[in-house]
Amino acid sequence: MMDDSAGAPALSSRAAGLFGNFQVHYQTLLDKSTPHAGARWGLTSGLLVLFLLRIVFAQGWFIICYALGIYMLNLFLAFLTPKIDPEMAEELDEAEAASESGPGLLPVRNDDEFRPFIRRLPEFKFWLNLTKAALLSLVCSFFSVFDIPVYWPILLFYWIFLFIITMRRQIEHMVKHRYVPFANFGKQRYNRTK
Repeated sequence: MMDDSAGAPALSSRAAGLFGNFQVHYQTLLDKSTPHAGARWGLTSGLLVLFLLRIVFAQGWFIICYALGIYMLNLFLAFLTPKIDPEMAEELDEAEAASESGPGLLPVRNDDEFRPFIRRLPEFKFWLNLTKAALLSLVCSFFSVFDIPVYWPILLFYWIFLFIITMRRQIEHMVKHRYVPFANFGKQRYNRTK
């Protein structure tokens, strides 16, 4: 009798090596694509248009389209929301001020202090997650097991209703705490005058 246990570790180490090489190449491509925001978003837009054309011409997979729409809405809300919620920050500041009333402490709150807008979900991760979701949705649209019969106008109406409600709440939050997520978008450039 021959022992086949010696071949299994060699096979698993080779698979691990191939997977490691794939991860390195994948991360290298992501790193190289980071400064090219327009090209990245163009690729994602193309994937989304391709997926929507697939849905329209095949007249199916509306559940996948609805799930993608909900996921995109959640990503967009995380993109618009600050990393530290102002309501929670105010409560934390008050709790710290009440518990630490000793001499020599720095002021906890200053209304004139500049605080840059830091997103809960950075732009690159927003793009990456959206691209993965669009690609997964496109792949799922080729399998009939995911084509669940549903009356699509109800899904569309419900998604539009959900979008309006969540955006209204998000805009009220922006107005209440006076932040604009797109005010400092991009790198600031200064004019050179001679």
